[in-house]
Parts: sequence; C-alpha cells; structure tokens
Amino acid sequence: MAGNTFGKLFKLTTFGESHGAAIGGVIDGCPSGIKLDFEAIQNELDRRKPGQSKIVTQRKEPDTVEFYSGIFEGVTTGTPIGFVIHNTNQKSKDYSHIKDVYRPSHADYTYDKKYGVRDYRGGGRSSARETASRVVAGAIAKQFLSAIKINAFTSSVGEIFVEKPYQELDFSKIESNVIRCPDEASANKMIAKVQEIKKQGDTIGGTITCVLQNVAVGLGEPVFDKLHAELGKAMLSINAVKGFEYGSGFCGAKMKGSEHNDLFNEDGSTKTNLSGGVQGGISNGMDIYFRVAFKPVATVIQKQDALNSSGEIVEMQGKGRHDPCVVPRAVPIVEAMAALVLADYTLLRRQESQNWD
Repeated sequence: MAGNTFGKLFKLTTFGESHGAAIGGVIDGCPSGIKLDFEAIQNELDRRKPGQSKIVTQRKEPDTVEFYSGIFEGVTTGTPIGFVIHNTNQKSKDYSHIKDVYRPSHADYTYDKKYGVRDYRGGGRSSARETASRVVAGAIAKQFLSAIKINAFTSSVGEIFVEKPYQELDFSKIESNVIRCPDEASANKMIAKVQEIKKQGDTIGGTITCVLQNVAVGLGEPVFDKLHAELGKAMLSINAVKGFEYGSGFCGAKMKGSEHNDLFNEDGSTKTNLSGGVQGGISNGMDIYFRVAFKPVATVIQKQDALNSSGEIVEMQGKGRHDPCVVPRAVPIVEAMAALVLADYTLLRRQESQNWD
C-alpha cells in the first residue's frame, strides 16, 4: 500500500490499523533545536480522542503518545521522530457481522477489490483512528510555527450555520462547548441537533472553518505546488471530507470582478480579503481562511441494504460505537493538517532563500 507519507521536507509517515496493537508515525525533516511542550501535544490528542462527550463515539482510548526517537532532553535533534499510540479499547466482535458484507459508503468494497483482503474490524487502515498520528505531527509542527496562529472551529451542522464572519468570533471560546463552535447560540442549536440525530440512530454532516494568521508572504509556488492546492489536498485526505473552499470559495463564482478584487493598501495589505490570503498560489500576508465539508458518518444504527462478498443484496444494521457527527472531533485534525502544510512550505521557503544567498 502506497501513499502513507505526507510532505516534501517536513514529512509524516503513519502506520497502524484501528484494531491493531497500535498506531503511530515517523516525522522526518523536523528541524533540530525545538523545545517541545509535551503537555500541549497530549492536549491536542485529547481534543481528538473518542469518548470525550456524549455526542461522539464512546470508545474509550487514552490516546497517550510515546516518543521513541528524535528527541533528547525535550528538544528535537533533527533526526526522525518516531512515536506510537497504543490501542487499548478495541471491540472487534462488534464488526463480526460485516465480515463478508460491504457497508454502504465505506471503503470495504474498494479495499477488497484493490487488495484482495481487508481488515473489517473498524475499517482497518481506512479508519479515522489513523488521524491521531496526524494530530501528533501537527502539534509538533505548531510548535515549530510558534508565530503563526492556527484556529479551526465547527461552522455548521446540517442546516445550522454560524452566520457571523470569523473576525467577529472569539476563538478562545472554541473549546467552551462540546461541538467546538465559538458562537454560543449556534453551538447550542448544533448540540441539540446532533443529540436528536443520535436518538434516531442516524448521523449528520457539517463544516469546519480554519483561519491561519501571521503567515509570512511568499509561501507556495505559482504552478503545481500552489499553497491553497496543498491545503486542499491535505484537507481532502481526511476521512469523510467531501469538499474544500478557500477565500470567497464558490460564492466568488457569483460575483463580478469589480466586486471581487482585493484592492491594495499602501503597505501591501488589501482592503478586503476575498482571495483568502493566497494569490497566484503564494501567501500574501493576509489571513488564510478556508472551509472543509464533512459528510454524515456512513455507519448508521438503522437497517440498510448492503452487498456481500457473494454478490447478494442483504440486510445489515450498524453496530458498535460510532460518531453521530464527526465534525467536533475533526477540528484538531484540520488544524494539524494545516500546520503540516505550513511547516513544509516554511522549510521549502528557507531552502529557496539559502539557494539564492
């Protein structure tokens, strides 16, 4: 299986399955001399871990990360950083009923046809549990990028949207509620909606908005390695993501050029920021903001028709512990992937500068 590594200079390779002994990763290219705050790293994992509230899966995993290399006396050495997160609360028997059944909208069918074998316990490698490794790497990338502010939050659940622009929101309130929405009125409606959907044995989707502030001018390349393109790839690599838009996004397609253009101020900033902080694929120093759409979780606790390995349509019902809405737990994952992109492009920019010197 290819495609387990992300990044060019700041690289993350992940390994492990949902119901295996452990998951983990290797970070290659992290600069030396970064004094790590291990409590902050664990806090990021705690934001993503299961069982943290009544509106997420009740699988209980401590998600404690153990580092094995690349760090000496709390400081990065510049060598590969190896880490592991042990799985401690697997209930593989919850998946025995789908051993020979392909769940609708899961990776079961495509995995079986591509590889000829699949780990049906929680989806194996296709499980969102793999994203815990990304959060570890993203937490380290955040500490490398200490001057940059990275904030993501739930901006919609179903048809319930935060109507205020992000500039009017207090990001310090993101963690004040279980849905991770900084607008209290919207948060209460979202939580009630998720609880309602959960009682129905169903699931619901939503969106996450991410804002990157204090990003230097000059990150990104103008052709195939555009900064926003890499951010899009990073977000679309997250489980359940169905869409990515930055700046004005699809709304920009409804506007005239005279309305959409970001006019300059004398200091190089712009009066508006419909470009979303990126022009020509390169960061322009303004806030980078984007939105990521997540589909409803595919496992529903309702009876559905499904295909089995014998080519028959059979009736199946989801079992086990699953999120009625994945969005609140995906907030730290979005932040982590954004941090990995910025760390990679920051190192690429440094390399370019050295080549010019």
